[in-house]
Amino acid sequence: MIILAALLAYILGSVPFGYLTSKYLWGVDITKKGSGNIGATNVYRNLGPYPGAITAIGDVGKGMLAVYIGSLLAGERGALVASFFVVIGHAYSIFLKFHGGKIVATTFGVLIMTSIKVTVVVFFIWLTVMLISRYVSLGSIVCGLSIPLIMLLFGLDWSYIYLGIFLAVMIFYRHRDNIKRLLSGTENKIGTRKNG
Repeated sequence: MIILAALLAYILGSVPFGYLTSKYLWGVDITKKGSGNIGATNVYRNLGPYPGAITAIGDVGKGMLAVYIGSLLAGERGALVASFFVVIGHAYSIFLKFHGGKIVATTFGVLIMTSIKVTVVVFFIWLTVMLISRYVSLGSIVCGLSIPLIMLLFGLDWSYIYLGIFLAVMIFYRHRDNIKRLLSGTENKIGTRKNG
């Protein structure tokens, strides 16, 4: 059941909502626009708020659904394993030749199913940093790095803190190009229409 939970979570995580939304509802290959990323930020910048919102909801939803299915199959262990693999699936989608998104929205889906308190604090950190700096990527990086610390603060079991560390490392790694642009001063702020 654990293996099945991992497999289903990976496949579900691999579903590229940004690509599907852009391609089949708006007739645009989002992998060839802006940064080429399939996430909600790049979709929003190139196609507008509605496609961006659909993408975000889909990516959050698949994180939640994967954890729920994992819990049905194998209880808490299944949910935890599914949390890892749905994120891996989103980052390295089997449907996009192992390319994918930056995992932030899917991470929020996982966090919602793990701890609402952690989710609220991490979301507040993301929103605050983004609004002050006007960089979506900086908000994502800072909130990602905060996840294991917030989990520790709220006394979550170490198995979840390990998950938080994994999520933090993955978010940081998936934003490495954004980090380079932030350091060089070429990263786009909120409202610009290039680079995701």
